[in-house]
Amino acid sequence: MKSPDTPLALAITGASGAPYALRLLQVLLQRGERVDLMVSAPGQIVISMETGLKLPGRTAEIQRFLCERFGVAEGLLRVFGREEWTAPLASGSSAPRAMVVCPCTTGTLAGIAAGTSHNLIERAADVTIKEGRKLVLVPRETPFSAIHLENMLKLARLGVVVLPPNPGFYQNPATVDGLVDFVVARILDQLGIDNDLSPRWGED
Repeated sequence: MKSPDTPLALAITGASGAPYALRLLQVLLQRGERVDLMVSAPGQIVISMETGLKLPGRTAEIQRFLCERFGVAEGLLRVFGREEWTAPLASGSSAPRAMVVCPCTTGTLAGIAAGTSHNLIERAADVTIKEGRKLVLVPRETPFSAIHLENMLKLARLGVVVLPPNPGFYQNPATVDGLVDFVVARILDQLGIDNDLSPRWGED
């Protein structure tokens, strides 16, 4: 059993859906959760395209930038590079409490399903699976091909949570932020983190 002080891992890859990832990171940090963050190079490009937010180039600068943006202590966030094989996330002895890949490209999903560990994101996911921790993948693609679905089924049978970002509309969202919060709330539910980001079915 992992201690609540053990960091959560968050990976941001190059699929569309950067607002989901940034909102999830914001909520986790502002609630005092320790987060180990990995951002792929395509992920940084998509963040810039979809949000206008231009992350710095170096991991230490990204760490400082995001902590300042969300108004949290820098000790809550650690940022690791794509090839940083000495990162704690690369070893089962330092496995995260849980890991989320949001958004998750179908290429990353395939790499995780194959266990190839070509980069730190794939290796961290592999570690999370083998150590029996919760792994949540948020694949943002449409339509799904048979290849995508077969990879998802393989991972689901291993206990991985496949959570496509499909917002509900029963809460009558008035803004895009409301749609984003619906999905982020479902991710937080999977992590066992109480939240009231979005009305639940049956609530007034």
